[in-house]
Amino acid sequence: MTSTIGHSLRKRLPYSPIHARPALSLPGGARVAVWTIVNVENWSPEAAMPRTVLPPPMGQPLLPDLPNWAWHEYGMRVGFWRFVEALSSRGLKATFALNGSVCELYPEVCAAARDAGWDFMGHGFVQRPMHKVEDQRAAIGQTIEAIRAFTGKLPRGWESPGLTETDDTLDFLAEAGIEYVADWVLDDQPVSLATRAGPIVSVPYTVEINDVVISAVQQQPSDEILRRGKDQFDRLYLEGAKAPRVMAISIHPYLTGVPHRIKYLEQLYDYILGHEGVVTWTGAEILDWYKAEAAKTAG
Repeated sequence: MTSTIGHSLRKRLPYSPIHARPALSLPGGARVAVWTIVNVENWSPEAAMPRTVLPPPMGQPLLPDLPNWAWHEYGMRVGFWRFVEALSSRGLKATFALNGSVCELYPEVCAAARDAGWDFMGHGFVQRPMHKVEDQRAAIGQTIEAIRAFTGKLPRGWESPGLTETDDTLDFLAEAGIEYVADWVLDDQPVSLATRAGPIVSVPYTVEINDVVISAVQQQPSDEILRRGKDQFDRLYLEGAKAPRVMAISIHPYLTGVPHRIKYLEQLYDYILGHEGVVTWTGAEILDWYKAEAAKTAG
C-alpha cells in the first residue's frame, strides 16, 4: 500500500497553524483585506456545458445545449454590467478572472474591466479543467499572451477553471511568470508555495462565499450570499484584531448578476464598507502587501 504522506501537494508548503506565524500588519491597523473576483468564461456551444441549470428533456443530453448555454450568455450580455455598476459606484476594483479566449469573444466586457482598473487574472484559455487540457504549457501561454495583448500588461495571478490542477500545473505557472494563484483554498492569509521555478504565493480564495457553490451547486435562496457573506466577514473581522485576515468574494455574471440576486451582493458590500479597519484590494495588491510583509520578517 502506497503512503500518501509525501504526496507532491504536501511538499508545496509546510503545515503552519495561523496563530503561530510571524506577525502580519495591514496599513493603518486594518483587520481584513477584502477582494472580489469576477469570473468570466467561454462556454463553447459545441461542447457540453461546464454547469447546467436545466436538465435535458427525458434525460437525453443534447448538443448544442441551447438553454444552458444561453443561461451563461445572459451573464455576459446583462449580468456583468450590473457588476460594473455595483463595484464602480462604491469605488471598488475587482480581480478579473478570465478565460484567455474571452478577450476575442467579449471585447466590450474586457474593455470595461480594463478601463475600470481591474486586475486581470488568468483563468485558463477556455473553461475546461486543467486535467483535460492537452498541453497545459501552451494553454497557460496563450492565456497570458491574450491578456497582455489586450491590456498591455502581463497577468500576475491565475485561477484554474474549477480550481483544478495536476501535479505539474503550479510549476508551469511559475515558469510562465505567474506570481500568485487562487486555487489553494486552505488559509485566511497568503502563503508561499514551492515550485521548480521558485516560490509562488497563494492568495486566499473561497469555495464558500462563491456563487457557483451557493447558487449553482447548493441552490440556496437568493439572499444566501448576503447572509453567509456577513457571517464570514464578522468572524474574520473579529479575528483580524489579533492578526489580519483576507476575505474573498467570488462571483459570476450569470449567477449573482441576475435581477433577483444582485441587490444582495450590493447589500453585502455596503455592510462591509460600513466598518472601519477594512481595505478593499485586488489580488495583485494583496500579493504586493504580503511580499513586503514577508520581506520584513526575513530581514
